[in-house]
Amino acid sequence: MNAEIITIGDEILIGQIIDSNAAFIGKSLNAIGVSVYQITSIQDDKTHILKAFKEAEENADIIIVTGGLGPTKDDITKHTIAEYFDDTLVQNKEALKNIKHLWKHYVKQPLAQVNIDQALIPSKAEALINAYGTASGIWFSRRNKIFVSLPGVPYEMKALITDSVIPKLKATFKLPFIYHKTLLVYGVGESIIAERIENFENNLPSFIKLAYLPSLGRVRLRLSAKGNNKEAILEEVQQQLEKLTPLLEGIFFSYDEDKPIELVIGKQLQKQKQTIAIAESCTGGEIAKRITANPGASKYFRGSIVAYATQTKIDVLNIDAQLIQKHSVVSKEVAKAMAKNTQQLFGSDYALATTGNAGPTKGDSNADIGTVFIALATPTKTLVEEFSLGQHRFKVIGKAVNKAFEMLQKEIFKN
Repeated sequence: MNAEIITIGDEILIGQIIDSNAAFIGKSLNAIGVSVYQITSIQDDKTHILKAFKEAEENADIIIVTGGLGPTKDDITKHTIAEYFDDTLVQNKEALKNIKHLWKHYVKQPLAQVNIDQALIPSKAEALINAYGTASGIWFSRRNKIFVSLPGVPYEMKALITDSVIPKLKATFKLPFIYHKTLLVYGVGESIIAERIENFENNLPSFIKLAYLPSLGRVRLRLSAKGNNKEAILEEVQQQLEKLTPLLEGIFFSYDEDKPIELVIGKQLQKQKQTIAIAESCTGGEIAKRITANPGASKYFRGSIVAYATQTKIDVLNIDAQLIQKHSVVSKEVAKAMAKNTQQLFGSDYALATTGNAGPTKGDSNADIGTVFIALATPTKTLVEEFSLGQHRFKVIGKAVNKAFEMLQKEIFKN
């Protein structure tokens, strides 16, 4: 069962926004056994849209489109869909009822005709009511093909995918079982890993694929299996994992399970009824940003200080100026003091601190660009590690954030 995802919008093509919709849809489809054949991004242009629809229908069983369903004249997707299916737009009672409900409870403006027209739906289609916006989803079925058009606003699209599209696809098709198991490996590149596990990879069963997913300072190894017998797939993947993990001794970190490391850490801290606070210099708040992106983080995250300037470390974190003068602001001594003082300031069980030179210039320290010290204060000790993370500013920061989370995860999972 193949699908194609089509995202419509000039803003995607000119780089004004990142197409996160396709990633969410692809992941949602894959979870129910639908393989994504192709992802296409196209202009808000009638001819281009019609051409993309025709090609997608030839190649895929399920076509999902996002974008172009707004109330303005440049949103032409709905009219183009009606033309493609030789259909006309008619007012849908449920869609109009939803629009009036939204206006009554959430919009403090008169209901204009342009908003009422959002209830126009192709007569041959089924409306998927959008609880968070005025643009309903559209579901077509023709010649055993499913064609779905959804609004491009991410939170509206996600709700419709989760609450309407996925359940309807599962009810419509007999779908295979797809299973992924992901391992996090750190400290070496994918070429070294590939050499180490070459024989294992060459002897995988045909229905199991291995993918390398490199990122800053780590590589995710994903085993993917697909078939109709769920129990057999789960058993075989487990057997392959038992062969693979010994080959990764010394570099295997944890099972990813498609959950970010900061979420895994947060759940463990909650389980242990412990808290964390952060002091960031070279990472500029990125660690705190990733922690607070998860709902419920306030249960274990006490707070953070971005002590970017040297004087801020002295004034806010109470770092001894003589310590900085003696050892440099980028040093294990200053990192350790930052972590310990942050732990005391916030009254947290753990505290992470980063100080480093991300470049492109050296700033207040003579440390080489790419040098980063990360300290972790625990309930019983304070650990400090030094890293050399390269020359590229973006990579230095990203790798430092990942290393900080790795240090924290190692320590909290010892308990």
